[in-house]
Amino acid sequence: MTAINPVTDLSMDGDVAVITLNSPPVNALSANVREGLFEGFKAATADPAAKAIVLICEGRTFIAGADITEFGGASRGPSLFDVQEMMENAPKPVIAAIHGTALGGGLEVALVAHYRVAVPSARLGLPEVNLGLLPGAGGTQRLPRVAGPEKALEMMTSGRHAPAKEALEMGLVDELAEEGKLREAAVAFARRCVAENKPLVRVRDNNSKVEAARGKPEIFEAFRKANARKFRGFLAPEYNIRCIEAAVNLPFDEGLAVERKLFGELVTGSQSAAQRYSFFAERQAQKIPDVPDDTPLIPVKSVGIIGAGTMGGGIAMNFANVGIAVTIVEVQKEALERGLKVIRGNYERTASRGGITAAQVEERMALITGSLDMNDLAPVDLVIEAVFERMDVKKDIFTKLDAICKPGAILATNTSGLNIDEIASVTKRPEAVIGLHFFSPANVMKLLEIVRADHTSKSVIATSMKLAKQIGKIAALVGVCPGFVGNRILAQRQREAQKLVMEGAMPWDIDRVLYDFGFPMGPFAMSDLAGLDIGWVKERSKGESIRDVLCEMDRRGQKTGAGYYDYDENRNAKPSPVTEKIINDFIVKTGSNPRTVSDEEILERCIYPMINEGVKILEEGKAIRSSDIDVVWQNGYGWPVYRGGPMWYGDQIGAAKVLEKMKEFQAKMGDDFKPAALLEKLVAEGKKFSDL
Repeated sequence: MTAINPVTDLSMDGDVAVITLNSPPVNALSANVREGLFEGFKAATADPAAKAIVLICEGRTFIAGADITEFGGASRGPSLFDVQEMMENAPKPVIAAIHGTALGGGLEVALVAHYRVAVPSARLGLPEVNLGLLPGAGGTQRLPRVAGPEKALEMMTSGRHAPAKEALEMGLVDELAEEGKLREAAVAFARRCVAENKPLVRVRDNNSKVEAARGKPEIFEAFRKANARKFRGFLAPEYNIRCIEAAVNLPFDEGLAVERKLFGELVTGSQSAAQRYSFFAERQAQKIPDVPDDTPLIPVKSVGIIGAGTMGGGIAMNFANVGIAVTIVEVQKEALERGLKVIRGNYERTASRGGITAAQVEERMALITGSLDMNDLAPVDLVIEAVFERMDVKKDIFTKLDAICKPGAILATNTSGLNIDEIASVTKRPEAVIGLHFFSPANVMKLLEIVRADHTSKSVIATSMKLAKQIGKIAALVGVCPGFVGNRILAQRQREAQKLVMEGAMPWDIDRVLYDFGFPMGPFAMSDLAGLDIGWVKERSKGESIRDVLCEMDRRGQKTGAGYYDYDENRNAKPSPVTEKIINDFIVKTGSNPRTVSDEEILERCIYPMINEGVKILEEGKAIRSSDIDVVWQNGYGWPVYRGGPMWYGDQIGAAKVLEKMKEFQAKMGDDFKPAALLEKLVAEGKKFSDL
């Protein structure tokens, strides 16, 4: 065996040269890896004893992609294109042996091999779209030639990883190897190539599948139309589509030129910068400065949930999905049966769409046990309270849990904003109490706000963070304050939206501006979707707000066919003259002076106070870092990923401009716009929000 460089070895297995990469954790295409590949293939090609070459990786995966920490920096050593040219033009068979994942640049390397062998557990894909990019090393031109344009469109615009069996069926892989015997299978395949004098297949020369789609622009038109809603606002999916169009309509080298041009536009643009920032922000959020990696964890093999409503049932599904037994406690038998029925219905809908099997429905339901007795929670490792937002009710539950639950059990509340220190105060073990704020629907939404109270132990925090990952959530640790991070910032936007209505902006104007900014919907459309009567009590209503009047008229949102908007039978919304009259009546009644409000003002009034509130949260130490705030808002509140999050977006505007506008609004409209002291300090010191 010959060491090519610190991460690459070259050895001979009979007459087959084997190049082995070992660059933990994922063999990313760093400068060292590229150099090792280049020099390894150069040496193997020059060795007359080597009749074929196998590329294989140590560790848990094949090359899992580019080293994105190098993006935007000066490149050193051989480029990826140099490596690919060396491999593709080798005068002897080159076989890529794939295990784990071959993603992005890793798959682009495999695609220049003459053949590919993979184990059944391997997955292959081009997920660059998730970083606001497109495959920039020939992937957009080679994948359509292997798999066909339709499959390439689906894979590249979704970033989906194809299992090895599917990759074999589409021609992306040439042979499957037995698990654990990849090297032997790849070397044997290489020897067959030599013995049978198999052609040195260059994917770039295979035009049959792209030629079949040539002159059929309707393929691309239909794909764009079918995915218009999903791709809204994002540049990268459209750029990927254009590259595949180039693969179909142009010779390989011309298509490659299109790919490189469009890649250059994306990699230097703000959207990809935001998406790459988000990628690292989610990983950074896992790091808690005062909770070391070796903090002892509490084993969680069983979970109790109090409340079988929408939230409780959704939370239960998260744990059953990963094989953790759940006991759901309700007060009323009817409520318990209804909750279990909803859970089963959710699972059966997923099964009907092919997401899980019928057997898996039964396996998961078998892990969920209903109970009307809180004492059944005595043996569980974690209890999550998910009842309605009343402090007296929650304190009563935690008093009982303190007496029932075993020593060492974690006691969690799903409150969306109540004081967890007050809840913990009724127990004799406040160190065991934590907030686990799931977002509705809890079985779908990715965010989990983990709320650290004053006495929460490090083991409880570390266990909660690990558990979040286990159940597929993206977690951010926050501190106790009204609304925590997410809802506290949301309150700023909601207040301004309501004030803007009373100044002359209609709900649909405000919603349109925020929708165009990139949110899935604006605040009024969201209210109609959720139901205007959430928290509204008919007997106590005094018609003192627009919402009161709408609810009194039975305009309670989409479910009643009318709310702020009017809805047709398919729930398509249109501006409502009824709502407009109610608003105008309120304006007259309050003596307001309505005016024309510009789109620019709507956006600034809704967004800048959110950024300012984020600074206050950091000032108070209720979030660890500004990027954690962005993680919360992207994953829980629909902030467009291509705008990074409120704090990242604030850096694109500039802290000085945010401060200037907040002062301008404060002078005109009062202390709702009072700038955070830390914002003033930030501007004075010439720093960014990302420095916080």
